[in-house]
Amino acid sequence: MSTELNRFSKTLTQEVTNPAAQAMLYGIGLKEEDFSKPQIGIASTGYEGNPCNMHLNGLSVYVKQGVTANEMVGLIFNTIGVSDGMTNGNDGMRYSLPSRDIIADSIETVVSAQWYDGVIAVVGCDKNMPGAVMAMARIDRPAIMVYGGTIRSGHYKGQKLDIVSAFEALGKKFANNISDEDFKGVIQNSIPGQGACGGMYTANTMAASIEAMGMSLPFSSSYPATHEGKQEECKKIGAAMKKLLELNITPKEIITKKSLENALTVVMALGGSTNAALHFLAIARSAGLWLTLDDIQAISDRTPFIADLKPSGKYYMEDILEIGGVPAITKYLYSKGLIHGDCITVTGKTVAENLAEAPDLNFDTQKMVFPLEQAIKSSGHIQIMYGNLTPTGAVAKITGKEGMTFDGEAKVCEHESEIITMLSKGEIKEGHVVVIRNAGPKGGPGMSEMLKPTSAVMGAGLGDKIALITDGRFSGGTHGFVVGHITPEAFDGGPIALVKDGDRISIDANTRQLTLHISDEEMAARKAAWIQPAPKFTKGMLGRYIRTVKSAAEGCVTDEA
Repeated sequence: MSTELNRFSKTLTQEVTNPAAQAMLYGIGLKEEDFSKPQIGIASTGYEGNPCNMHLNGLSVYVKQGVTANEMVGLIFNTIGVSDGMTNGNDGMRYSLPSRDIIADSIETVVSAQWYDGVIAVVGCDKNMPGAVMAMARIDRPAIMVYGGTIRSGHYKGQKLDIVSAFEALGKKFANNISDEDFKGVIQNSIPGQGACGGMYTANTMAASIEAMGMSLPFSSSYPATHEGKQEECKKIGAAMKKLLELNITPKEIITKKSLENALTVVMALGGSTNAALHFLAIARSAGLWLTLDDIQAISDRTPFIADLKPSGKYYMEDILEIGGVPAITKYLYSKGLIHGDCITVTGKTVAENLAEAPDLNFDTQKMVFPLEQAIKSSGHIQIMYGNLTPTGAVAKITGKEGMTFDGEAKVCEHESEIITMLSKGEIKEGHVVVIRNAGPKGGPGMSEMLKPTSAVMGAGLGDKIALITDGRFSGGTHGFVVGHITPEAFDGGPIALVKDGDRISIDANTRQLTLHISDEEMAARKAAWIQPAPKFTKGMLGRYIRTVKSAAEGCVTDEA
């Protein structure tokens, strides 16, 4: 094997300077001939407690087989995961977003400490993917991300179901629109097995866009977890990694401003999660690139929303494979001048070269993805909002299906659980702008998702009758008239901390303004009277997170002073 493939490895040096390291490598079963081979770390976020991740350790074994078959040494290690589906609506959600940075830190730590020549990350749930790619950018050694795949849809009484179906069933129960039998039937049948949540929610959003960015193989985001193509992909990863080593292609050559634009273009076209804004801000910073909320808005402005996918649409990620997968959609966007074709990818080829082999979309035989001329919305659904309620920016999800403007009376909740109580009592009324605050990265802490409240609102039949704003986040499964990531957050004294019940708030997606209709003098008086709350945690991981996390407008990164 050429020494070019071993340019990062310390193994040969260790034979002379660290005989203990050599002894330990013999101890794990390496043979003398293995010491001249590249060592590849295989990071798995697999664990048994979550359908998104339950199969990843098994996929990692297939990855290792492919690495071994290509004359390299594959060494599997694990990092953490948090189930967003299970933690939504409870205090466990505080740990979800912080887990992204723990994943990044732990992969960086193992790969750097063991001095692996490359890294392959096998990932599933929402925060796994950005966390892995952030680590890859930091260490900048040849790297590939493998997505564990989407879940198949559940079924009950002829209806296709997913995780959001379970949350929306709760809202139907509050509204007395579902029987106890059917409520239980939905809950028991929404999740049929392994794989990440099945709509264009955060996991599938990040998988599709990271593929478009070039950090995973074509079709990685399209194969469901149980599809035979997923195992085959894993077995091919070894050959792909060998080629990356031979060509000396590292993540910072793949993650560029252009490739970030490709990724975000796919997010907009597919109607993806608002969390993508947060995660790509962080990925960019890990790669030493400058990406802003305004850059994201510019991409949204020029990218039509063309995919009729859950949560606001009809179809699931499993259906995308039938029409040619994400490569077919990206190829169409490239043909329309919306994708940069000259970006290098983990195949060793450019985006354009990869897409030349992709199938074409057929607009006559499928109705999941529309031509640009018949777009669901002529620009992207993600809108960056400003105004006196969010001076440094917020992220809204506006598909247009619930309208483009909303004007209503504030109903303030200091915790997301309050809206569930209010809904159950019928206190949330048409025309309310529900304000959930103290849910930001510091105030939450952890910037919780609001899937449970928004799904309950939809289930209660109020999805087009109220708006919801927060300094927290929304799940990729959220739909409705929602604005999240409001900055500065309430904990830092942002204007959202000063809102009172009955205040008039207007949201205008046309002008991208979020306005609290009080005078500047009243705003100043409320600010002068405001007292910062004590942090909810001072010790442990969450205490450290409060002290180190940047604002949502800066990607909520934790590795910057």
